[in-house]
Amino acid sequence: MYELREHTADVAVEAGGETLGDAFAAAADGMAAAMCEDVPDGGERFKVAETANSRERLLYDYLDRLIYERDVRGVLPVDNAATVTDTADGYRLTGSARGVPLADVHARDLKAVTYSEMDVAETETGWRAYVVFDV
Repeated sequence: MYELREHTADVAVEAGGETLGDAFAAAADGMAAAMCEDVPDGGERFKVAETANSRERLLYDYLDRLIYERDVRGVLPVDNAATVTDTADGYRLTGSARGVPLADVHARDLKAVTYSEMDVAETETGWRAYVVFDV
C-alpha cells in the first residue's frame, strides 16, 4: 500500500507493508504512480538486486536502480516485488518489476530519489517507508 503526498515542488510517497520488502515494493509502486496514472498491461519482468549497509541506503539504491532501469531499458517499472534479507554487512534486496514500454504510457519525468525526510521504520503492523522524489 502506498499514498502519494504533496511536498513543495517535489512528490513524496508514504508506503507500508507487512515485511520490509513489501514496504519497499510499495514505495516503488508509488514512485511509478507518481510518474503515470494509467498503466497498461504488457511488458517483460526484469530482476533487480541491491545491497547496502543501512535500510535507508538500501531503499535509496533500490529506487535509484529502478530509475536507472527506466532510463536504460525505456520502461516504466510497475508491479514491483521485493524481498529484503539481513547480511553480515547490512541488507540485501532481491526483486523484480514489470517493465512497461515508455512508448505505451503517458508519463511525467521523475528526476531522482532524495534523502530528504527519508524514513524507514518498523511499526506495530509491519514496516513504513517515506521517500521524497525530485520532479
